[in-house]
Amino acid sequence: MTDIVIAQTTIDDEDRAKALARGAVENRLAACAHIDAPFTAVYRWQGQIETAQEWRVSYKTTTDRLAELEAWVTEKHSYDVPEWITLPVTGGSEAYLSWVVDETSRTGS
Repeated sequence: MTDIVIAQTTIDDEDRAKALARGAVENRLAACAHIDAPFTAVYRWQGQIETAQEWRVSYKTTTDRLAELEAWVTEKHSYDVPEWITLPVTGGSEAYLSWVVDETSRTGS
């Protein structure tokens, strides 16, 4: 079976988060995407400590589609350096993992 991963990014606007989630699913780059409620991010950017409200978008996808998903998110994202983190899925329901593979296939089922 194809490896499943969770890929994450953050963004500073709820509507942009929804657009990133929806577009990835529409393009079959991810089977689904979850948007976490806004949280406070504290980080260093260009020598300054920044505080911002952000939304996290978590995508369920396959390693086969991961590079395409990353390129798509990077192109659509408003940040100069968007967060991009991937986490391996080491287990789960066989039915759910198969669904992720089916939904991210280029032809769909």
